[in-house]
Amino acid sequence: MENQTYILIVEDEPKIRTGLKDFLEFHNFLVSEAADGHEADEMVAAKRFDLILLDLMLPIISGEQLCTQWRRNGLQTPIIMLTAKGQENEKVNGLNLGSDDYITKPFSLEELLARIQAVLRRIDPARKVSQTFYFDKWQVHLDSLTIQNQTAKKDISRREGQIIQYFAANPNRIISRKELFEKVWDDILTELGTRTIDMHIAKLRGKIEANSAEPKIIKTVRGAGYIYYEEAEA
Repeated sequence: MENQTYILIVEDEPKIRTGLKDFLEFHNFLVSEAADGHEADEMVAAKRFDLILLDLMLPIISGEQLCTQWRRNGLQTPIIMLTAKGQENEKVNGLNLGSDDYITKPFSLEELLARIQAVLRRIDPARKVSQTFYFDKWQVHLDSLTIQNQTAKKDISRREGQIIQYFAANPNRIISRKELFEKVWDDILTELGTRTIDMHIAKLRGKIEANSAEPKIIKTVRGAGYIYYEEAEA
C-alpha cells in the first residue's frame, strides 16, 4: 500500500529482530531487517525508509558510528536508538548524535509503538510552516538543512530546523520549555529534557546570533522560557 510506513530494524540479536518485525508488521508497517552496521549502511544507501530502529551495540559498525555518519551525509530519516544502556549520559549522547528518540532495553512493545507514532507525528508535513522561510535575517531551507544570510551559509541539524520552525510559527510570544519540548520532541518535559532544550538553544544561538552571549533573535525570558521577536516589515 502506498501509505504504509517503511521501517528498517537494525539489530544483531535474531530473536529480538524477528520479534520486532512480527510486531510491527502486525501493526501494518512494512519492515526490512539488518543484522549489522555494514548491512544497514548498504540498505539505507539503496532505498528510502520512513524510520530506522537502530541498536546501539552492533558488530562491524556501531549504532553511534552509523548515526553520526548518516547525519553527516545529510540523511534526514528519523532514528530511534535501541540501547541496553540506561545511564543518562548515554541517552544525551544518542540525542546529540542526531537520533530523534531512544528507548532502553528491556522495553514493552506498546511503548515502542507509542514512540514510533510520536516520532512520525513530528515529521508530518502538515505541521510544517514551509520548507523555505525567513527567520530574522536567515533564510531557512529545511529540505537541505541549511541556513544562509548575506554573508554566510551554515548547516543545521534536523532538530535545530524543527526548533526554528516552531519559533517561526509562533513569533512574538513566550514559548515555555514545557511547550517547546512537548511540541518539538513530542514528549513530557523532565529535568533531562530541560537540559536538552537549553543545550540545543545554546548550540543554535552559536549559529544564528552575532553574539550568542547577548542573543537578539531567540531571547531568554527569565523564569518563563524563550521568545522570538519577528521584525515588522517597513
